[in-house]
Amino acid sequence: MASEESSLRALESLMTEFFHTCTTNERKREIEELLNNFAQQSGAWRHCLFFLSNTRNEYVMMYSLTVFENLVNKMWIGVASQDKMEIRSCLPKLLLAQHKSVPYFIRNKLCKVIVDIGRQDWPMFYHDFFTSTLQLIQSPALASLGLVMLKTTSEELACPREDLSVARKDELRKLLLDQVPTVLGLLTGILETYWDKHSIIASTPPPSPTSGESVELLGSLFQGSQYSKLLCQPMAALDSESQQLCCLVLECLAHLFSWIPLSTSITPTLLASIFHFARFGCDLRTKEKTGSFNSSSSNGQLNPGTIPNGGGGGGGRNGQQSEGNKVDRARLGVLAMTCVNELVSKNCVPMDFEEYLLRMFQQTFFLLQKLTRENNAHTVKSRLQELDESYLEKFTDFLRLFVSVHLRRIESSPQFPIVEFLALLFKYTFNQPTHEGYFACLEIWSVFLDFLTTKIKSRLADRDGVLNRYKDALVLLLREVLNRIQFRFNQAQLEELDDETLDDDQQTEWQRYLRQSLEVVAKVMELLPSHAFTTLFPVLQENLDVYLGLQQFIITSGTNRRLNISAENDCRRLHCSLRDLSSLLQAVGRLAEHFIGEVFAARFNDALAVVERLVEVTCYGSQTSLYDLETAVPSVLKPDLIDVHAQALAALQAYSHWLAQFYSEVHGQNQSQFINLIKSTVDASSPLITAKVPEKLLLSSCHLMVSITSTVRPVFLVSLPAVQNIFNMITTENQTRRLPPEGHMLVCRALSNMLLLPWPNLPESEQQWPTRSSNHASLLAALTREYRILRGTVNITPRQPGLDGMKAVIQQTLPVLRDIVDSISGESTKSRQICYQSLQESVQVSLSLFPVFIQQPDVTDEMLAFFLTLFQALRVQMGVAFTGQIIHTFLSMFTREQLAASILQEGSAGCRVVQKFLKILQVVVQEPGQAFKPFLPSILSLCMEQVYPVVAERSSPDVKAEMFELLYQILHQNWRYFFKTSVLTSVQRGAGEDTMENEAQFTAAMQAFGQSFLQPDIHIFKQNLSYLESLNSKHKLYHRKLFRTSMLFHFINVLLQVLLHKSHDLLQEEITLAIYNMASVDFDAFYSAFMPEFLTGCQGVDTSQRNVLARNFKLERDLPSFTQSVQRLVNDLRYYRLCNSSLPTGTIKL
Repeated sequence: MASEESSLRALESLMTEFFHTCTTNERKREIEELLNNFAQQSGAWRHCLFFLSNTRNEYVMMYSLTVFENLVNKMWIGVASQDKMEIRSCLPKLLLAQHKSVPYFIRNKLCKVIVDIGRQDWPMFYHDFFTSTLQLIQSPALASLGLVMLKTTSEELACPREDLSVARKDELRKLLLDQVPTVLGLLTGILETYWDKHSIIASTPPPSPTSGESVELLGSLFQGSQYSKLLCQPMAALDSESQQLCCLVLECLAHLFSWIPLSTSITPTLLASIFHFARFGCDLRTKEKTGSFNSSSSNGQLNPGTIPNGGGGGGGRNGQQSEGNKVDRARLGVLAMTCVNELVSKNCVPMDFEEYLLRMFQQTFFLLQKLTRENNAHTVKSRLQELDESYLEKFTDFLRLFVSVHLRRIESSPQFPIVEFLALLFKYTFNQPTHEGYFACLEIWSVFLDFLTTKIKSRLADRDGVLNRYKDALVLLLREVLNRIQFRFNQAQLEELDDETLDDDQQTEWQRYLRQSLEVVAKVMELLPSHAFTTLFPVLQENLDVYLGLQQFIITSGTNRRLNISAENDCRRLHCSLRDLSSLLQAVGRLAEHFIGEVFAARFNDALAVVERLVEVTCYGSQTSLYDLETAVPSVLKPDLIDVHAQALAALQAYSHWLAQFYSEVHGQNQSQFINLIKSTVDASSPLITAKVPEKLLLSSCHLMVSITSTVRPVFLVSLPAVQNIFNMITTENQTRRLPPEGHMLVCRALSNMLLLPWPNLPESEQQWPTRSSNHASLLAALTREYRILRGTVNITPRQPGLDGMKAVIQQTLPVLRDIVDSISGESTKSRQICYQSLQESVQVSLSLFPVFIQQPDVTDEMLAFFLTLFQALRVQMGVAFTGQIIHTFLSMFTREQLAASILQEGSAGCRVVQKFLKILQVVVQEPGQAFKPFLPSILSLCMEQVYPVVAERSSPDVKAEMFELLYQILHQNWRYFFKTSVLTSVQRGAGEDTMENEAQFTAAMQAFGQSFLQPDIHIFKQNLSYLESLNSKHKLYHRKLFRTSMLFHFINVLLQVLLHKSHDLLQEEITLAIYNMASVDFDAFYSAFMPEFLTGCQGVDTSQRNVLARNFKLERDLPSFTQSVQRLVNDLRYYRLCNSSLPTGTIKL
């Protein structure tokens, strides 16, 4: 005894020293080693039991419990049965004796250790494990302890970790499910008892305007039901102890609901009790600025010894609760809603539970009505503002789940008034106190609108009936969402939004707000097009009038032009109007898609009105050059004016598809209206294509020009004076002020499009190809003038004087050429022919320069990007001979040393060069026909002998991904390079015989794939697994004799090992499917030869365990059963290894 006492004192001083701030890391490591060694001793648990009973030191308690936890979870199999009995008897006694005096986290840890024992031994060796928990819950003084035990049991036994066999997991789940009705009955009883006990006292308050909850709005919900009476009872005034106990009950329920299936065990009485407590969240007295609560936040922190009986209860009835009591009341509401959400999130609803669901929704909507009721004291917004934020989040979650998962079930029920529900949701949405809350509600409306659109598409005959039912709600929603994006109605909130910091999606908070709002507007537009248009267009007109009226305030003196609006109030109003105009222009652009296609004729006048207005605005902006004005508040008004102009151009660009349809509709008729629109559009955008204009505006006008030239393609465009001016500006030598790179590229693309893209509605004979071809050649000759001069360069030195200039010319010219080629890649042969003719000389220059710049990776990168685009778009036009010359040049330039040096610099330009080179080869090997087949051997050898050895042992993810794709394309597109089987021979010989060629290269490729499965990179693993599966589905890879006889089992073995090591757990499904596809080639061989061999080779398990594993792997041939067998094998094999590795040495197992 004395020695245990001295050990305890020594341990206490060690633990105190370990956690002392002055202790060095060196000393901490020494202490840690000492403690670990002590824990490893057999019988250490006895000392720990003594320590737990005799210490007040929290560190010592925690250490002792960790020793027990380790013993139970890792060494339990090797503990003598007598010792197990003693531990099972002592720990619960210790818990009962000390649970009030120790800190809650120690108590919880002790509960977990006892539950861990139950996980191993219940019911066979620990038959009273669960019944003792139920007894604790039924004993008033120990109920809170019982609830902590119950919650821990639910957490640890319902979804146990992998340190149990599958059979044991299934057994535990079944045992727990058998107990569910009893447990739910007990928990219902506690909630009812506490509610009733405290309601009786509080049930006769003096009459007041807020105490009687009237149920006017959702009257139809509750016809003849008891809920109106039930839910309108006054709130129970719980004392602090009762509140904490009810919190624990709700936490238990929330966890139970997360895994038990919906069934009639979840009784109406239980649901009613949960909803009683959900009302606490609606109680205005609950707001408390503390951290948010979640479903497992209480930790059962109830210590009855420290709270006087009924503490806080009386105070609650007087309406002056303690702060702590307020917080607990809020938490009751949050936890009750967590329970509700766990139930509502389940999509699989048995028939007999549907009625319960309806009942739940009725009860929740009673709460929603309570939340959105206005009275003299509170507006809806101030009421929501005073509620706990977590409660509102939970409530919004509930609404989202209801609409996304259950609306289709409930919507047609006569007992559910959907329209009244939408009215409440509307009030709830537009009174949210935070932006995040509002976003979440908009998301719910989006889901609802999608549901409605789908429903209408499936019931087109009844379209009007469905729409009329919801029309009022949609009209209100549209108007309110539009108001919310306008400063005119919502300035205070909109000014809080950040418009500078970009989030992960590269948008600011303001842009996200606007985008989400406009998505809702667009969805309403799809359902009610004419109404949405008549709502939006007048608002747009109103703001446009302000903008168009600015001209009268412009004062010109000399070269200066000034906007004569300087009063602070006027500037502020103008700022708001311009911001709103910008948003409304985006809204109008977003709706463009609803005017084209089948509805073009029906909505023609509306669309024409919009486009004419947009053309007018853009012309006005460009003529008056509002972006160039001096203003009273330049930092605010100047960006506003630029933004409106840019948004008007972007909105007009959105209507390019409408203009294209207009063009084809008026073909052969009077086109004056169309021609005027296009002329004005070009007149609006062409003055902005100059380096003097702010870049935002320049790019908007360039994008508009690109859309007109690529989508609308008017015949007369080239002849317009404004377009001629742009041609001249781009093609004249020595531009003094060159456009910024992106703008320059877009303008060149637009000019090239005009000459290359076929005109719509015209036969081939009227396309004027000869003229357009010579014009295109002149355009490209002008664009590549400086580049072609470089042709004579034979060699360069790093310090050569003109080197930077040469690089600049290459890096300016090639991206433009690449962009031009890219933009016609999907076009007719004629367009591509003309493009290549114009480019031919530049391509030859590039090829001659390539060897000269091979040591300059930034230049080679640009060149290879150009060649890659050429190969993708113009390989037919380049012809076999020249393409061959290019590939030959590349293959000879990329020596092994060159490749290795480039690949080793991960992320560098050199690395990108190799990637692009491999991409070019991918295009080459995919080309049908025999033209490029002669290159296959050298491409394969480059891949397997030069690139692969360098990347095999390194991560090099980018190069590796491209190399394996090249390998896959070689195999897939050139299968007969390896397997010569003709249709006739396969019929004569059967599929068993393959005539193989180039076997060594095929084997090397397969080994490379196999090797990649042994490496940690999950992306390469996923890519390569899909390549193998694809080769199997297209070419029967797994059935080929060579693969079947010498590779199949190796692959299955590697994939099973990956599952066992859990290194690529995200890909479990894909890996198991691949194993199944490989095994199904010959199930008999898999079960009779592979499985015994695999199990014999498994380390860390004994013979009897191998036999159990073999017995449990059923001889199934269908995918679901096979998948289950593989999962069971992997789980149990890991479990056995865990057990065996934690046995004390010399343990004898029977």
